[in-house]
Amino acid sequence: MDIQLRRSYQALTLATLAFAACFSVWTLYSIIGIELKERLGLSATEFGFLLAAPIFTGAIFRVPIGFVAEKVSCRNLFFWQMLLAVPPLFYLPHIETYSGYIWIGFVLGLTGVSFTIGIRYVTDWFETKRQGFALGVFGAGNAGAAITLVLVPFIVDIFGWQQIGYAYGIGMIFMAVLFRVMAPEVNEYYQKQRDSHDLAFHLAPLKDFQVWRFGLYYYFVFGSFLALILWLPHYYVSAYELSLTQAMALTLLFVTSSSMVRAVGGWFADTYGARAVNWTAFWICMVCLFFLSYPPTTMIIHGVTKDVEVSFEVNVWVFTFLIFIIGLAQGFGRASVYKTIYDYYPHHMGSVGGIVAAIGALGGCTLPIMFGFAVDVIGVYSACFMLLYGVLATCMVVMYFALRAERHQKLLRDSIANNFLEQD
Repeated sequence: MDIQLRRSYQALTLATLAFAACFSVWTLYSIIGIELKERLGLSATEFGFLLAAPIFTGAIFRVPIGFVAEKVSCRNLFFWQMLLAVPPLFYLPHIETYSGYIWIGFVLGLTGVSFTIGIRYVTDWFETKRQGFALGVFGAGNAGAAITLVLVPFIVDIFGWQQIGYAYGIGMIFMAVLFRVMAPEVNEYYQKQRDSHDLAFHLAPLKDFQVWRFGLYYYFVFGSFLALILWLPHYYVSAYELSLTQAMALTLLFVTSSSMVRAVGGWFADTYGARAVNWTAFWICMVCLFFLSYPPTTMIIHGVTKDVEVSFEVNVWVFTFLIFIIGLAQGFGRASVYKTIYDYYPHHMGSVGGIVAAIGALGGCTLPIMFGFAVDVIGVYSACFMLLYGVLATCMVVMYFALRAERHQKLLRDSIANNFLEQD
């Protein structure tokens, strides 16, 4: 293996580890939120706002950080972003009120911008035909949520709830130093390419409708994935009356499988086309969500001689299987969306990638709130999946009409090129 290729894999490995560490902090409320819900007596809607607090700042700051990442060293930016998370983590054990947890959640949410920084850092190390694989491997850092699911119960059992912030703060310091020391800097050619473009160049693609369309797709494949990470432990405990340990174990299965398969999804996007992978992932999720949306139901059929009672309910094992399939499809979908972005905007991965990442993260922010509101209003736990079904249906309708318009434009261009039509 030559030196350049070895440095590329070194950069990818360290960026993925750093992203995983940041993602574990970003989703920390998914576990400690369950304890806080009981301790503070929160409603489902209030619980949704608590989960959304860190996701919100991680989403909105992805946009400006995306532009900053186009102009400065992403290696340095990544390092300082990790260190920025340490003070709020050390302060976490001293908070006692609901509003306090909301505000500290906003600050911890800055770890969510790590995805935008890492994407811009990784793309400079790999050629076009390997971008899907590289971005898929980096995206597997979503498994950082699994760190939280495993580490938090361990810390609680050994040291107690109050030590979670300190343990995470020390871990972030270690990861930041490791990245700073071991991660290579992007070579001078790419640095000059980055510095040679002004702000107008990076803003130009944002006028394209398809950028926002890609954001809508990412709103589902990443936003709903993130929302489910936050919501599933609570769902298992409330809907199926499982213990917190069991709920976290089943959520861990969802998180780990969906994150790890993202690298495979990147390879599929490189090989078979990102659009085909994305469309297939949508259809798989649509079928699964149809069954998950159906609430426990009992019908009484008045027969000739007696009444017949018919019951339907998705038990915990069928539910877990369907969630597992959705997670796999979402992993493929997340990889294919970013491969599509690179295919269209290879020189705007910071700006366009930042916008799309922000829209996706807003899904992780808004969906838990809507989940809580839907459960409070409708009164059934499966209302959250009814909501996801509607979001996905919107994505698929938009994608269908967009693909049809693209085919029409291609036929028109081919006709003009072959003199079948006169061009004015």
